[in-house]
Amino acid sequence: MKILLDTNMLLWSAADKLPASAEKYVLDESNQLCFSPASIWEIVIKTGLNRADFRVDPYALYCGLLDNGYSEVAVTSKHTLAVANLPDIHKDPFDRILLAQAISEGIPILTSDTTLRNYPASVVLV
Repeated sequence: MKILLDTNMLLWSAADKLPASAEKYVLDESNQLCFSPASIWEIVIKTGLNRADFRVDPYALYCGLLDNGYSEVAVTSKHTLAVANLPDIHKDPFDRILLAQAISEGIPILTSDTTLRNYPASVVLV
């Protein structure tokens, strides 16, 4: 199964701090793990703001994701336009573009954010 990891899942995966409920998806070799450049952008911004929960080298994370077989789902105009069709439930622009990507591409998103399950997306809540 192709699955898009949200930003927190990427950070936890890189730090070997995934919840056990997420590990079963990440460690399952039949799954194609994906990430969005929007997550890398979020990490760059929040690392630059010295946020304690974003203490990671974004470039090293990006290279590590590629080295570990993750696929990048490029952000396209189709995705950005799909944001306009999302209900105004979640205000975080990074989560909204990830949702739009997941919906547009027809792939589930792996997250621990319970708010995302209120969207018309396939959300794997862990």
